[in-house]
Amino acid sequence: MEKKELYDGFLVLEKHAQQMLKEIAAMKDDMAETLERNAELEIENKHLRQHLAELEKDDNKTSDGGVELSKSKQNLESLYNEGFHVCPMFYGQRRVNDEPCAFCLDIIYGEN
Repeated sequence: MEKKELYDGFLVLEKHAQQMLKEIAAMKDDMAETLERNAELEIENKHLRQHLAELEKDDNKTSDGGVELSKSKQNLESLYNEGFHVCPMFYGQRRVNDEPCAFCLDIIYGEN
């Protein structure tokens, strides 16, 4: 009788562990969606601030001679700065320890 109770206890424990794993996986998916949405909102917020700044500018526009990135390259730069690859080889993968990627930097700052 004691062995059966021990076995039944392990079965119950296993069911609880499986349920906990399902909950953890669901929480992980929710967190990934939240982080993705947060990144999208940050980019949108940046665009809105840029648009507002453009609307507030007077006709007196001065140029400092620096190279300005297009909006698409600014988006790529933003994703790169958040730790993601933007090069075709590793697109969307997280950069390990935020190490620089020559391919990504060429995509963002290279001449076309």
